[in-house]
Amino acid sequence: MGKITGFMEYSRLDEPHESPDQRRRHFREFIRPISDDDARIQGARCMDCGIPFCMSGCPVNNIIPDFNDLVYAQDWRNALGTLHSTNNFPEFTGRVCPAPCEEACVLRINDDPVGIKSIEHAIIDRAWENDWVRPEPAAHRSGKSVAVVGSGPAGLACAQQLARRGHAVTVFEKNNRIGGLLRYGIPDFKLEKPVIDRRLAQMAAEGVTFRPGIYVGGQGPGAGVTNDARQTIAPERLLAEFDAVVLAGGAEAPRDLPVPGRELKGVHFAMEFLPLQNRRVAGDKGVPELSAAGKHVIVIGGGDTGSDCVGTSNRHGAKSVTQLELLPMPPDVEHNPVWPYWPTRLRTSSSQEEGCERDFSVATKRFNGRDGRVTSLTTVRLEWKTDAATDQLKMEEVPGSESELKADLVLLAMGFMGPAADILDTFNVEKDARSNARATTDGAGCYATSVNKVFAAGDMRRGQSLIVWAIREGRQCARAVDEFLMGYSDLPR
Repeated sequence: MGKITGFMEYSRLDEPHESPDQRRRHFREFIRPISDDDARIQGARCMDCGIPFCMSGCPVNNIIPDFNDLVYAQDWRNALGTLHSTNNFPEFTGRVCPAPCEEACVLRINDDPVGIKSIEHAIIDRAWENDWVRPEPAAHRSGKSVAVVGSGPAGLACAQQLARRGHAVTVFEKNNRIGGLLRYGIPDFKLEKPVIDRRLAQMAAEGVTFRPGIYVGGQGPGAGVTNDARQTIAPERLLAEFDAVVLAGGAEAPRDLPVPGRELKGVHFAMEFLPLQNRRVAGDKGVPELSAAGKHVIVIGGGDTGSDCVGTSNRHGAKSVTQLELLPMPPDVEHNPVWPYWPTRLRTSSSQEEGCERDFSVATKRFNGRDGRVTSLTTVRLEWKTDAATDQLKMEEVPGSESELKADLVLLAMGFMGPAADILDTFNVEKDARSNARATTDGAGCYATSVNKVFAAGDMRRGQSLIVWAIREGRQCARAVDEFLMGYSDLPR
């Protein structure tokens, strides 16, 4: 514990960032790491609790009190080692993780939590600036080979762990660049893509082979999923050529809104809209035009994907942006009401701060149009009541509450249903009730699917989730694959 009274003496310091007016004008990151002195103060606020709930709140179980103390002592190299011992990609989580660790911080009970995410961001960015992040190739090769299908955080974490164990790892990605939804789903103003590229260079130096532009499966991905594969590989070929296969392709099948008028032009899935802008920023040629410029934009869905649509639309120069949410407005409480669990609380994202009308308890009844294009939405207000029999919230339409919203572009951001394509079917992998790959996470054979030597991790196994859960599953799956190949594993779980 760096300073016993630090949590009483110092206040939380937010990371420096550009104003909404400034950042709306570009697609670059607008949040900067805190200074060394500010990071030291944040580290001093850590109480080094007897039971550090922040660690259990973090899906990768970062050793948070330790690296907080090391930053307070300005021992940045050991802070980096502590951070990397549990998290392969802190530069990703330090930017886009919602920080469940901070909601579980004991100081959160009656004060602002320790700025754990900002400390993590500061550690890893300082490490890259000082060339402390180096390749860690295996001393010996195992003679075993593994195919990883999907290059999002789960696939990359799994690949890096297995490569460091000495296995020959090949990562297959259907798009023309590696990174999965890190690359194509998260806007550059939240995660600039050179941040991904420098980590990929480290992994390549560790022996990971990347094969973008290759689709593994049969018919290809479904609606709303980016895909520019130049080649298709059948699952049988992977099973014949590799000693193990990891399916880490994510949950990309978007939830649709099958109401009258859904076929009108101008109604798109969020993942039809967001990747196109990322491709433009990357300098791709011939990117299809789908812009919010000068349009009345309606975003349906109140989560992170919807927020990304809001931020992108504002940067395009939308005439107006309105975000609709089916659920009621959460309470705007100052402190955590359900510590140490994730609270239901009204949150305002950086994109919403930049300009957005938000409305809650609203359902879309139909899309209205003219000449085949959407012109408005008909909505109805909802009332949420607790069902006496099930004790569950149940929505009812409020009679006479229908209204019309002008819309030139509608973006559906209501979450994802599961794996997007036929990949599980072509591998003959058994599915769970939510159409994800069925695989346990405990005991013998964890992360193994119903098909011999085929494993599943990340959103393809657990369903739509957070980047930290994807990294955790990738690391744990790597250990399971290593045990399968070698009979034992010394990889951390």
